[in-house]
Amino acid sequence: MNQRTLITSAAASLMSLALLSSPALAQTAAKEKCYGIAKAGQNDCANLAGTHSCAGQSKVDNDKGEWKYVAAGTCKTMGGLSADEAKKAMKS
Repeated sequence: MNQRTLITSAAASLMSLALLSSPALAQTAAKEKCYGIAKAGQNDCANLAGTHSCAGQSKVDNDKGEWKYVAAGTCKTMGGLSADEAKKAMKS
């Protein structure tokens, strides 16, 4: 391996590490599931009822069984529910 290739590889590795330790990555870790706020077709994954198992398949706005990831601590201010609250709401 010549010196130019070695230096290029080292630089690429350092840039990759810098991207992985960026604040954006830390922000994704500070998310929570918020039920009852997803608009039709904008849910993040499977619903509580088990009628679908994929993102974007909700049929109605603000279904209590559908969820979206939101910044931690913001769900209540958006009028959303925790997983336990959503389960209770679906039973009643």
